[in-house]
Amino acid sequence: MTEKCADNCPLIPRVEALERANEQHGSTHREMYDRLRELERLEGIQGEQYKAILEKLDGLTQKHDALNAKLSELEAKPGKRWEALAEKALWAVCAAVIAFLLAKIGL
Repeated sequence: MTEKCADNCPLIPRVEALERANEQHGSTHREMYDRLRELERLEGIQGEQYKAILEKLDGLTQKHDALNAKLSELEAKPGKRWEALAEKALWAVCAAVIAFLLAKIGL
């Protein structure tokens, strides 16, 4: 009876089809795992690139802040010069008025 079932068993084609499908699934799973590994590798590379970009951006921000401070300082210089000039002119006028008054008094 086993010989007869072995030759004419209706389950044999189904079992063979399942075995082929299982082999295909194994291949598909390997391919998916390979893709996942590649994505993880690329994600690591992108993470390093992102860190490098952030470091450069931080450096640029610091340089930008320093340049802004220098620019503010340079913009303030002409105003300080005019203030100093006006102060000196005021002192000169005051000194002239005092000298004139002292000369009128006779000192």
